[in-house]
Amino acid sequence: MPIRTNRGRAAVYRRLWGWPLRSPRHLMGTLVFLAILVTALGIVLPKVVGKPQAKASPGTGTTTSVSTTPPAVAAPVPTSNLPTRLSTPLVTPTPVPPNEDALRVAKQWAAAWVDHPAGITSAQWLAQLKPFTTDEYLPVMSTVDPANIPATKVTGEPVVSTSYSSSVQLTIPTDGPKLAITVVSTNAGWRVADYDQAT
Repeated sequence: MPIRTNRGRAAVYRRLWGWPLRSPRHLMGTLVFLAILVTALGIVLPKVVGKPQAKASPGTGTTTSVSTTPPAVAAPVPTSNLPTRLSTPLVTPTPVPPNEDALRVAKQWAAAWVDHPAGITSAQWLAQLKPFTTDEYLPVMSTVDPANIPATKVTGEPVVSTSYSSSVQLTIPTDGPKLAITVVSTNAGWRVADYDQAT
């Protein structure tokens, strides 16, 4: 006899869901059944869903499996004929005798550096240094106040510490601190690219 009322259906559902909880034996049986069911589905479903279609070769009774997945295409590896940075060994500069023009420029620059009579403006002092200074270093020199320079004259000849074909480092004594000057070779000739007040 079919179940015609909601109350009757609810009673049947309660009986079905409540059956595993009636005793430990019912619960263990239910768990074992569910484990078998899940295992069986895990084995059967991949074979049914993922099985490749078979095509019969014309003229023969044999079948060949056709894969539905596209073959993987490897991305081309870019190649370059340019040399790497380390393909040529680094060359250590070779010391050379100091260039006379570099020494002359350093002495002229030092003479302009100590020449700051009272009342001279920064622009006037910088104009004295401009012919002997690199364009890149001029903005740095523009931050120096000539009134704070503690020297008024050069007191000796340059003493070279290192000399290469494109740069010379030397010190020049003054009546204040010694000047540690770096002179570099540029397209416009030798120019001062850095200085410091040495002790």
